[in-house]
Amino acid sequence: MDLIKKTNIDFVSNRNRFFTISFGLIVAGLLAVVFTFNSSSDLGIDFTGGTQVTIKFEKASVSTDEVRTSLTSMGYAGAELKSFGNDGEYLIRVGATGKATEVSQEIVASLQEAFPADEVTLLGADNVEVKISNELAYQSALALAVALVVMLLYIAFRFQELVYGLGAIVALLHDVLLAFIVSVLFNKTGLLNLEININAIAAYLTIIGYSINDKVVVFDRIRENREKHKGMGLADLINLSINETLSRTIITGVSVLGALLVLVFFGGDVLEGFAFTMFAGIVIGTYSSIWIASSFVIWYTDRVKHKRIGTVHTSPAK
Repeated sequence: MDLIKKTNIDFVSNRNRFFTISFGLIVAGLLAVVFTFNSSSDLGIDFTGGTQVTIKFEKASVSTDEVRTSLTSMGYAGAELKSFGNDGEYLIRVGATGKATEVSQEIVASLQEAFPADEVTLLGADNVEVKISNELAYQSALALAVALVVMLLYIAFRFQELVYGLGAIVALLHDVLLAFIVSVLFNKTGLLNLEININAIAAYLTIIGYSINDKVVVFDRIRENREKHKGMGLADLINLSINETLSRTIITGVSVLGALLVLVFFGGDVLEGFAFTMFAGIVIGTYSSIWIASSFVIWYTDRVKHKRIGTVHTSPAK
């Protein structure tokens, strides 16, 4: 049973407006990332190397400046310090020297000595050598590139037309770039730990998988309707197909978003970055499934292949 009744919404007639909005957001977002990006605070330990220690002051009575001064007196003058999550929680990153357990115990013990009125709790500690972090960065970039190429070939083969593969790749790039921009800029707020690490790369790959599935559903319906409604213009055909799959697209997206919200609020530091990035990616991917992917097919067919497309004749949504 469809929770959303049959719709007759004109999605494609304003496609140029949505293309412009998306393009503007991506350009403005990438410029903001370029001018504000800080590798020490935006990249996780997976890609920078070093020892990362997460601590919590139970009474939250210590300020960031006081913690930084204390770290300097311990000999960690170049340590990176970031407050995130609840009051009193800090992420400390130092150079890759010694084992994570030894460094973390030394930091916790020294901070406890420096602030005896509060209780310092170790929440987690990780250590990654610089050589390994460089390999992880290369392998992560390669994984994203290979995933996009494989998706292009899959869609082109499945639908026997390159234009559908191109439409899917344009939409996937749109989804990943906007999810990346949202995560990096939101990381500046300090409300969540959204550093770019292996979990973030896993989120981007998952976004690609979810988003391509969403677009395949719409493309499949377009193919079916092309056989059922021979002679219908491409714009009308795509509009009809998006309306017919709209219920499935929205219900699936809302269901996944509900599960991700639980992880964002209750998944802890390890999962919150992955869950938030996925949340942003699902919202963006649902938008691109409706307004970007199929509309690109119309643009490509009209402008590049110089084929005549139908004119949209849809009645207003009720």
